[in-house]
Amino acid sequence: MGQKVHPGGLRVGVIQNWKSNWFAGPKEFSSWLIEDVQIRDHIYGKLAHAGLSDILIRKDKQRVTVDIYTARPGIVIGKSGVEVDALRRELHAITHKNVHININEIKRPELDAKLVAQSVAEQLQNRVSFRRAMKRALASAVRSGAQGIKIACSGRLGGTEMSRSEGYSEGRVPLHTIRADIDYGFTEARTTFGRIGVKVWINKGEIMPEGYEGLQGGRESRLGEQDQARRRGSGGGEGLAGGRDGGRGRSVDREGLGPVRKSRRSGSRGQGRPGGRPRPDASTKPGEAPPQAAAGVEESVAPVEKPEVVAAKPEVKAEKPKPVAEKVTPAAEETKAPAAKAKPAAGEAKASAAKAKPAAEKAKPAAKKSELAGEKAKPAAGEAKASAAKAKPAVEEKATTAKAKTVAKKAPVKGKAKASKTETASKPATKRAPRKKSETETKGES
Repeated sequence: MGQKVHPGGLRVGVIQNWKSNWFAGPKEFSSWLIEDVQIRDHIYGKLAHAGLSDILIRKDKQRVTVDIYTARPGIVIGKSGVEVDALRRELHAITHKNVHININEIKRPELDAKLVAQSVAEQLQNRVSFRRAMKRALASAVRSGAQGIKIACSGRLGGTEMSRSEGYSEGRVPLHTIRADIDYGFTEARTTFGRIGVKVWINKGEIMPEGYEGLQGGRESRLGEQDQARRRGSGGGEGLAGGRDGGRGRSVDREGLGPVRKSRRSGSRGQGRPGGRPRPDASTKPGEAPPQAAAGVEESVAPVEKPEVVAAKPEVKAEKPKPVAEKVTPAAEETKAPAAKAKPAAGEAKASAAKAKPAAEKAKPAAKKSELAGEKAKPAAGEAKASAAKAKPAVEEKATTAKAKTVAKKAPVKGKAKASKTETASKPATKRAPRKKSETETKGES
């Protein structure tokens, strides 16, 4: 769980080569392997401040070739090659063979993972904030044209007692894509509160197999020494926009799709659609043409009458000089043909106008009839108003008679009630007969 594979070792034999190239038998293999380890340790220890990125070793029976990739070749070479000669003598003492040293300069150290890790480690040793150092490295790599970069620092970050790991990334770093050229670098920063490990992954693009011709036309997309020409061809923006995904191949993607049409900004606006196309009205049926189309047809028919005058002029000129008229006859015939074609069209237009006139004349009496009917309707409306006015007093009289009847009915009932009250008041009050006394009561009295 959580174990990572070295990106370089995963891609060896596919897009990357071995860093040590030699062949030895079973007896010599172990000694030659130890020689490689000693050579690299000695060079890294002596030239640690020279910005070393990589060391490649090739071996023969009697010769060892060492290729050193550095961002500061002047420090490695020294004045008039003194440092290189001293390094050659030291390596000869280790291997006891002839040593040949090649020094290669790295022109863009921002895209080398090992150098980026070393710069972050140096800043951590100088007590720079780890977040600031990591973000600065991210920005410089993306500005140089990297497709993606990821940095991780682990240890006692900021001097805390509890160690932790933090990382930042930008762009895409596909570790499982084997054709993606991902550079990996690791360094340790030696601080007063312990060591801090720095890991860097940089995606430089994709290396396609030989003979592959895609959107790039068979060119590699790796950001190495050839990346400047590639970025110039794509428009040359800085950062990810100038990388492989930043617009290269857009013209190739449109192959077979035809030319790009420019948008028509001029035209009738406010129709509800971009481009000025009018919407069909709800009143027009799907089979009928809109009124604008009909108007356009009439306008196109009207200018056809002009060729008649143009065709008449060459005929008049051809009567005076006879020999010239014979030469002009074919041209006159050509002009007559469109004129003859234009005449029937003009005749049709006149006929349609003649047909439209009687329809307009028929419409006039109908309008007059409607006006007369409206005038007749006015006195009828006045009579109706007068009858309504007459009916109002009759209705009011009926209402008053009905109210009088109801009042008359209620009046006798009230009189009867008053008479009954007076009768009860006039009658004298009758006295009750005395109650007979019982025998017990009479006895008691006696």
